[in-house]
Amino acid sequence: MLKIKDDEKASISVKRIIGICLIFLFISGICVFAANKQVKNVKITLSNGCEMNIVTSKTKVADILDEKHIILLPEEKVTPDENTTIGANGEIIISEKTAQEEVAELVSNETEAANTEEEKTTELSMDMIAQAYNPITEKTIVEVQSIPFETVTKNVANGASQTKDQVIQEGKEGKKEVTYRVKYQNDVEIERTEISSVVLEEPVNKVVQVRAVTNRSSRTNAPVTTSATGISLGRYKLTAYCGCALCCGKSTGRTASGAYARPNHTVAAPGNFAFGTKLKINGIVYTVEDRGGAIKGNKIDIYFSSHSAALAFGTKYANVELIK
Repeated sequence: MLKIKDDEKASISVKRIIGICLIFLFISGICVFAANKQVKNVKITLSNGCEMNIVTSKTKVADILDEKHIILLPEEKVTPDENTTIGANGEIIISEKTAQEEVAELVSNETEAANTEEEKTTELSMDMIAQAYNPITEKTIVEVQSIPFETVTKNVANGASQTKDQVIQEGKEGKKEVTYRVKYQNDVEIERTEISSVVLEEPVNKVVQVRAVTNRSSRTNAPVTTSATGISLGRYKLTAYCGCALCCGKSTGRTASGAYARPNHTVAAPGNFAFGTKLKINGIVYTVEDRGGAIKGNKIDIYFSSHSAALAFGTKYANVELIK
């Protein structure tokens, strides 16, 4: 019985020793943590005059302000600056910047931006220098280019006070083949030299004729008479045209009324004659199917099958009869 009691006492002593050791280790850890996380009292004065005393384990001014959710406005400054380490019983003062300080900060920012831009320019210049040493390639290329036509004016008005222009020949561009020697660097053309030029097709000049405008009344003093077939309208000025581009500006053959022009049938008359009106001229009955910018007053344009036939007709005067 005595031996058992001695063993129990020995076991209790060991447990006590272990417990004391654990307590000692726990207290040591707390001390180490407190040593690593030293807290300090810091006084913060805001720009509006408010003061606040805080307890913090932070050491850097920027970290202390961030921990307390204090944000500096653009017009404010902090003393000491945000990168300063502050000790126990330190003080942080936030105040408004003076005008001189704002100007100095603006100049500093502009200088920093200028330095950055200068660095970029230097880098760009180095790139340009590197590209300047790239090899130059040379090629021979051939291009077909147009040759513009000229406009020639022929005045046959003989000093008349009233004239009009008439295109008697349309202009047409020519063509030429030009050979160049072209230099490239970095796939960019840097020089072009013409080696030769060969005309493939000569241009055709545009010919404009200035003519006198004859002011004649197509109606004479002859009285308007009627017959069994129609009404005599008096004397009209007769001109001629065909369906070519020189006469009509197009070569479709279609008239202003929509019908296709026919010789010995179609005439262009002023707007006072409706389409479909029948006019008897020199024994031939024509139908009004067309209009014209120059067909005004007592003038009628007669359609011919060819340009040569229209030129041969020229200008004439004749009595015109309106068919009933």
